Amino acid sequence: MSTHLQQPDDQWDLWEVFLQESQNEPHSHAGSIRAADAENALQNARDLFARRGNVKSLWVVRSRDITATTPDDTVPFFEPTPDKVYRHPQFYSYTLPDELWKKP
Repeated sequence: MSTHLQQPDDQWDLWEVFLQESQNEPHSHAGSIRAADAENALQNARDLFARRGNVKSLWVVRSRDITATTPDDTVPFFEPTPDKVYRHPQFYSYTLPDELWKKP
């Protein structure tokens, strides 16, 4: 199910960079860089992705440490389980009163 990227032994590790542009917003993927270690990855990410914008936070993650699904996993992994219908939103028929969600 997981994919791990291979790299030549003579290159620095590949790092994925995520940044947050303002408080209370999620981090988003900004790109990839190569660095020898986490500290250098953060410094390189700052120099490359944060010098022209308002960046509140940077994350760097070694690419080989990311575990992800593959296109072949789409159906078996994301398909809901038919024997546990209580986990589906259609199972519930509760609606909020109008005054809780409609603007006055």
